[in-house]
Amino acid sequence: MSDLEIRPATENDIPAIVAMLADDPLGATRESPDDLAPYRAAFQRLADDPNQHLVVAVRENRVVGTLQLTVVPGLSRRGASRSIIEGVRIHADERGGGLGTQLIDWAVDTSRSLGCQLVQLTSDATRVDAHRFYERLGFEASHLGFKRALN
Repeated sequence: MSDLEIRPATENDIPAIVAMLADDPLGATRESPDDLAPYRAAFQRLADDPNQHLVVAVRENRVVGTLQLTVVPGLSRRGASRSIIEGVRIHADERGGGLGTQLIDWAVDTSRSLGCQLVQLTSDATRVDAHRFYERLGFEASHLGFKRALN
């Protein structure tokens, strides 16, 4: 898989990223690939924040994967920073080939190089296959998460 490049996302990558976000049962109900304006505004906020790392995996000039890595400084754990992995998506025709592992490895290595003491992620309770994937990569289901919509 040496033909793979993981690089910072650009504004030109937004349509491909949104298409991957929308390409599953959960994303299909909450993403709007036909209206990219809110994604462009969000991209600018991410680009302006040095603690945000939105990346794409590119093979043969085609975006085939993405994730967002957020570094969060904190006081707990003796002032440790942690990173949060979010929005991991692999293009449908690339799934099962090891790309997800490469992206997560990139996120863990980058977190370590940025001085993070902990890497965490959440996964929707219905994504059982994703849970097995993350556990295989050394993540532990250690907490129960809660969300509250503000809309």
